[in-house]
Amino acid sequence: MDVRDNFTDFTLASNYIMQLAIDEYQADRNWTRLIDRYWNLVEDLIGDPRAKQLPFMDNPLPTVGMVLTYLAWVLIIGPTYMRDRKPMQLTNTLFYYNLGQVLLSAYMFYEHLMAGWARGYSLTCQPVDYSDDQLSRRMFNLCYIYYLSKLSEFADTVFFVLRKKKSQISYLHLYHHSLTPIEAWILTKFLAGGNATLPNIINNFVHTLMYLYYMLSAMGPRYQKYLFWKQFLTELQIAQFVICIGHAINALLTDCAFPKFITFLLLCNASIFFVLFMNFYLENYRKQATAKAAQQEATALAASCQQEHQQQQQQQQVVSVESLPLKKQQ
Repeated sequence: MDVRDNFTDFTLASNYIMQLAIDEYQADRNWTRLIDRYWNLVEDLIGDPRAKQLPFMDNPLPTVGMVLTYLAWVLIIGPTYMRDRKPMQLTNTLFYYNLGQVLLSAYMFYEHLMAGWARGYSLTCQPVDYSDDQLSRRMFNLCYIYYLSKLSEFADTVFFVLRKKKSQISYLHLYHHSLTPIEAWILTKFLAGGNATLPNIINNFVHTLMYLYYMLSAMGPRYQKYLFWKQFLTELQIAQFVICIGHAINALLTDCAFPKFITFLLLCNASIFFVLFMNFYLENYRKQATAKAAQQEATALAASCQQEHQQQQQQQQVVSVESLPLKKQQ
C-alpha cells in the first residue's frame, strides 16, 4: 500500500490507521502503547519524512504546550503581573517588532510565489508534491518558516497585556493566535504544499499590510494621518476568507487529488474566521458609522437651533427699535 496514494484518499488511510490501532488495543488493552502505536502509524503512513528531524516537528506536544502556555500567560499570569503596574510604553520595541514582521511576511509572500504559485501551481486543484526536487524542498522550507512565524506572533498579545490594552484581546484575537500555530504544524508535518498553501500566501500579503499599519501606529501621533485605511484592512481580511471558502468548495466538488477531509477542515476554518471577522466588522465599523451619522445629525440640529435663535433675536431687536417713541420735531 503506497503511503502517498493512501493520503490522497484520506478515507482509506484513516480507516487503515484506525483498524490497526483497534487491533493493537484489543491485543493487550494498553492505552499508552495504543497512543504511541497510533501516532507511529499516522507518522509512518502520512507524515512527511522531511519534517521528522526539524525542531518541534516530531510530534504535536511541543506546539500544543506552547499554545497552552501562551493562553495561561495572556489570560492569567500576565494580567496578574500587570495588575498594580503602570502600562508599559514599548515604543521602540513595537516599532522594530512590527518592522520585522513586515519584512518576514513580505519575504514569505515572495517565497510562496517563487516556490509554486508563480511557477505553475493551479488555483483549481494543486496536489502536494512530496518529492525532493528544488521547488518542492523550497515550499517545504517555507512552510516550516511559516510555522515558526506563527509562534513569533504570540508577541502581539504579550504586548497588549504589558500595555494594558485589554480591549484588544478579543475572542477573535485569541482564537486566531491559538489555532494558527497548530494549523501551521499540521501543514508542515503532512501537507507542505498544494492547495493548503493558498490561504498562507493570501495571509502573508494581508499581514504585510497589517503589520505596516501597526508599525505606523507605533511611530506616534504625527503618523496618525497615514492610518485612514484601517477599515480597508479589515475588509481585505474578510475578502481573504471568502476566497478561501470558494477555493475549498471548488476542491470538494471536483475530483481533486488533495485529501477531502483536510479540504473540509480548511472550509470550516475559513467559515469560522469569516463569521468572526464579519461580526467584528459590523460591531466596530457599523457602530462607528451610526455614531458618526448621529453626531453629524446632532451637529446639524444644533446649528439649525442656533441659527433659529439668532433669527429670533434679530426679530426681537427690530420690534424693539420700532416700538421706541419718535422724538417730536422741534
